[in-house]
Amino acid sequence: MMSKIQEIYTRIKESSDAFLGYPLAKDFSYSQFAPFLDVCINNVGDPEASSTLSIDTKELEQGCIEFFAEMLSTSIDNVWGYVTNGGTEGNLYGLYLARECFPEAVVYYSESTHYSVKKNLHLLNMRNIVVRSQDNGEIDYQDLEQILTIHRDKPAVFFLNIGTTMTEAVDDLDRIKEIIRKYAIKDYYIHCDAAFLGTIAPFVTPKPKFDFAEGVDSIAISGHKFMGGPIPCGIVMCKRAHRNRIANSISYVGTLDTTITGSRNGLTPLFLWAFLEKHGMEGLKKRVENSQQLAKYTEEKLNELGGNAWRNKEALTVVFDKPSEAICEKYQLASENDIAHIICVPGLEKERIDAFLMDLEQEIREHNTAALEVMA
Repeated sequence: MMSKIQEIYTRIKESSDAFLGYPLAKDFSYSQFAPFLDVCINNVGDPEASSTLSIDTKELEQGCIEFFAEMLSTSIDNVWGYVTNGGTEGNLYGLYLARECFPEAVVYYSESTHYSVKKNLHLLNMRNIVVRSQDNGEIDYQDLEQILTIHRDKPAVFFLNIGTTMTEAVDDLDRIKEIIRKYAIKDYYIHCDAAFLGTIAPFVTPKPKFDFAEGVDSIAISGHKFMGGPIPCGIVMCKRAHRNRIANSISYVGTLDTTITGSRNGLTPLFLWAFLEKHGMEGLKKRVENSQQLAKYTEEKLNELGGNAWRNKEALTVVFDKPSEAICEKYQLASENDIAHIICVPGLEKERIDAFLMDLEQEIREHNTAALEVMA
């Protein structure tokens, strides 16, 4: 008889092979790190500060931050960061720093922003206003301007999406800067939620503007999505001045308290570092190119079937008319209102897309046949 653990593994493995609607790479294996499962790895406190507890992977964590700093047009001399539990924690940290800079600030974010941000703002008790989104998921700049005219006397925190959840839309940093100049906003903070696109956008042409060279204050990126990994994780990075503002020394563990959580998972920095060592910048670029090709193929084939498919600029997310609940469930498609999407992540094979297209074509054929019978 199959054990409960084996049953769970089988279910997860089958579901991992089948899903099309979520931004989780499928082409990773970290089985060589199995021996680390027999020890407790605790990256307690600041990644740059040693601790009296030395069972950590902080050296590798710093290596990851250095890689991302270079990718985001800066250096560790100017920015600081750490490996988080995922995008929600990274966004919470960025908003926390913004609040410490400007306690009276108003946070502006679009209605297409990830659901967790509203929760983060509630936890931080930050005043906030939701801005309308355009049809493609990008923030509505006209609506933002109108709202700002009412609250221009308050410091502003701009929470920008570098790839929204449903349509992979990118808020235009240049447009935001124009608005800042137009209304002479002196006190402001810019945080970029680049959960999925953080490791993709630097290799897209034209490159979306969202990095530290563009003057942003903090950036959150997911580590388990485009790069892939068995445990949700991410990176948050900020200007060093912001980190220094909130740092406290903790004698108990002999280190600085600069992160959201005290004890931090030491496995994910190990996985991230191994990935970056293996692939590097060129490997990431190649992954982007391969995924873009699959996204283009998927979009074209869906349109041949009349699916009204579309993508934002070179996006890996293909949006189309929502199919039946049966197909959505079989392929684990994320949907909202009358649309669904497929995300062409690394490790997703063309054959899996073709199987989905065959099922969709069969469903359309049956629907058309039934419609003709009714008309007859």
